[in-house]
Amino acid sequence: MKKCVLILGLYSFVMNSYAQIGGNGVYQFLNINTSARVAALGGNQIAVKDNDPFLALANPALLNHEMDNKLAMTYTGYLADVGMGFASYTKDYDSLGTFSAGLQFVDYGQFDETDNAGNDLGNYSAGEYALIIGYARPLDTNFSIGLNLKAIHSSFYDYTSNGVAADVALNYFSQKRQIDLALVVRNIGTQISTYAEEGEREKLPFEIQLGFSKRLKNVPIRFGIIAQQLQKWDLTFNDLTPNNTGLIDNVDVTGTNERSFPNQVARHMIFNAEFLVTRNFNLRLGYNLMRRAELKIDEKLGTVGLSWGLGFRINKFHFSYGRSAYHQAGATNTLSVSTRLIDFIQ
Repeated sequence: MKKCVLILGLYSFVMNSYAQIGGNGVYQFLNINTSARVAALGGNQIAVKDNDPFLALANPALLNHEMDNKLAMTYTGYLADVGMGFASYTKDYDSLGTFSAGLQFVDYGQFDETDNAGNDLGNYSAGEYALIIGYARPLDTNFSIGLNLKAIHSSFYDYTSNGVAADVALNYFSQKRQIDLALVVRNIGTQISTYAEEGEREKLPFEIQLGFSKRLKNVPIRFGIIAQQLQKWDLTFNDLTPNNTGLIDNVDVTGTNERSFPNQVARHMIFNAEFLVTRNFNLRLGYNLMRRAELKIDEKLGTVGLSWGLGFRINKFHFSYGRSAYHQAGATNTLSVSTRLIDFIQ
């Protein structure tokens, strides 16, 4: 009965919340998971319950006792020389649950400042940061709930903004059937201070996600399906110049914006797989259909939307690498490392 009330409560809250997708709100960096494992799996994985603390950044209900005393750090060489990363520490308390503390950041780099005549006035930096406190506890042997609380700071030149946000999650995991199901409601919050004095508060990148994963019984493979941006059905963009054409590398890149039912469904989906070669080594592959639909060039499809990576353990450290293809112009590379601090004491 308690589980039913919890599920209905989450559903009611979601249905009464506002919806916002990329490009129309502030703090968009909150929806970028910088984990190498997640990057390799298509940019999102909320439905795998193991000892990886990076997964709790997207789904706090995945925090569990196997992550106790784990220190995790990751860095992504993003597009246009932007750097981003995340670091966290996790601690489990038998009677209370599992807690984590982490810092997520984006460094946009240094910019030249000039006056109207082009005279050099020096340089300035820009960046965004989120201090994240996570908590999870099991409801029974299968269900767990989780919460991420975020204190956000954003700075662009002389313009700064602060905000708060929260993620709430419900997770179901069956050890016997090796099935994981997850519901996550992300970035419920508000701006505390706006970039401009007396400016209007902007919405945060609120999102609803569902996830499913299944490890096959006799084959060392885990498949995953993620449904993202469920708070809004139509994810096709509004092409203001549908008849406009252009050339990139002498290729016609006339835009299309198909709104068929299959296309609408596809934009919500991410498919991924992990090949669990050994206990200490695995391979990963992901396909983000929305990323491909928005960033591909029809005459040069390439690998846009595809991602891959690997994970391996050396002594007391677990390393992961992920590469994601965003556009013909380039891809991102992510490196993550985690370790259990108590292993250095024993």
